[in-house]
Order: sequence, then structure tokens, then C-alpha cells
Amino acid sequence: MTRIKAAISMTAYAVSTIWSYPMKILIPVDGSELALDAVRYALRLHSGGLRASFVLATVQEPDSVYEMLLVPDAQARESVNQAVGLHALASAKKLFTSAGVAFEHEVRSGYPAAMLIEIAEDYGCDAIIIGAKGTGTLRSALLGSVSQAILNTSTVPVTIVKHAVPVA
Repeated sequence: MTRIKAAISMTAYAVSTIWSYPMKILIPVDGSELALDAVRYALRLHSGGLRASFVLATVQEPDSVYEMLLVPDAQARESVNQAVGLHALASAKKLFTSAGVAFEHEVRSGYPAAMLIEIAEDYGCDAIIIGAKGTGTLRSALLGSVSQAILNTSTVPVTIVKHAVPVA
């Protein structure tokens, strides 16, 4: 019995030591209502007492050959990607601002799952909260969802938030 109490005490100490600082949580957002479910869930955790800081991130898929031909200037394409990314983040930023919760945000271009993992590493995130589905392309649907890819490759805990269907 003494060993069990000692183990419980050591576990409690380890958990309190590890999580005694505010966690940093990445929330990928693509502008969809489904992605906002993850934002609302994170804000509920925060209002319930979770000490955390948040990074809202969106990734614009790589330019297609057609886009490169249509707009040959790489800097102009990146400006468009940034504007589209900021638009995708707008609703999530509004929810955080309305709740009075501070956040950082990041817009990048690339393959979404890999780039979101990179963002989590760059910001030193301790966890990821992501919606179960988003507005990925047909290619993403055929190869598997971004949330599934993140779940399979992330080195930090991942929470996948399912869309709440209203009861009629």
C-alpha cells in the first residue's frame, strides 16, 4: 500500500511539475465551421481553468502549375496566399478576441499536415486541437484527412474535435 501511495504522489508531482507552466496549444483553422468547433472547444477548456496560450494557424496549399502560369510573380502569389490565409483565420480570431483570450497566429503555404506539424514545433506547442474535418481538396480526401495525418505524425498530444450535430 505504501508503494502505491508513493507512486501516486510521484505521478502527481510529475504532472504538476510538467504542466505547472501554461501549455501552448496549436489550433489549425481553415475557415470552415467544422474548424471553429476546435476553437470553441479550446475556449471552453480555457474558461474552465486550463492555463494555456494559443496559436491559430492556417496553411494554404502549394501553388498549382496553373496558378504559377497565371501569376508568374512568386511574391504576388505569396501575398494572395497570406490574404486568403488571414481571411480563413478571421472567424477564429474574432472568437478569441470576443472571449478576451490572447493568441498568436500564423499563415503559411505548403502541404497542410506537414506544415502544421512544423508550426507546432516552431512555436513549441505542447498539444494540438483540431476539427475532425475541414475544407480539404479532393486529393486530401483520397489520401486521408489532415487531422488523420496530424494524429499519425505529431509528437505532441492531438485532440480531434468532432462536429456537434444539433438535436432537432
